[in-house]
Amino acid sequence: QVLLVESGGGLVQAGGSLRLSCTVSGRTFSSYDLGWFRQSPGERREFVSVIIGSGDSTYYTDSVKGRFTISRDTAKNMVYLQMNSLKPEDTAVYYCAAARSFNSDYTGTTYWGQGTQVTVSS
Repeated sequence: QVLLVESGGGLVQAGGSLRLSCTVSGRTFSSYDLGWFRQSPGERREFVSVIIGSGDSTYYTDSVKGRFTISRDTAKNMVYLQMNSLKPEDTAVYYCAAARSFNSDYTGTTYWGQGTQVTVSS
């Protein structure tokens, strides 16, 4: 069993930055790929970024490339999403996700966090 708890969301002006954190409980932290997804009202949950294994490989959706950075701290059982140059279209609930191995289309999540709201004002 893996429990994910997000924090760090909030209200920020366009162009600002936020760092989301996700605490991952469980003794098999290093066995899981970790990721961030987001969902806007009326929209489907979408992939934002994943970090594979110990962090050698990271992937991003095109709309956040160059602005967002995913990282993990194995010693602290944490995964982060640094979000810079935020835009109003980044407004969403952001979810931390864990999978034994994400599929090539980034499906396959086994565990989800409860989500944290990010609101970017124009």
